[in-house]
Amino acid sequence: MIIYHIVLPEVWSKFKDKDFYEAESLQTEGFIHCSFAEQIETVLNRYYKDTERVLLLEIETEKLTSELINEPSTGGEIYPHIYGKINKKAITKTEERSL
Repeated sequence: MIIYHIVLPEVWSKFKDKDFYEAESLQTEGFIHCSFAEQIETVLNRYYKDTERVLLLEIETEKLTSELINEPSTGGEIYPHIYGKINKKAITKTEERSL
């Protein structure tokens, strides 16, 4: 299954030479927020409307080394959350989006 994580380019650049990516939310909330394909536009509009550019990380869940849990989040909708760092081998594509 493919899921997505939205990250600011300047944050992603800190991890470009590392084997793992770790979002700040892993420390503050215990997991990394992700989305299913049909949720991306809603998340971009809700949390990134004042941002010029983001990167969309495509993650192949079968390659993840951390635990993935699909659970209720905003408005009770089910979102994928990764409970640990994202190993770079699970990131199959990186797409820049201008907003």
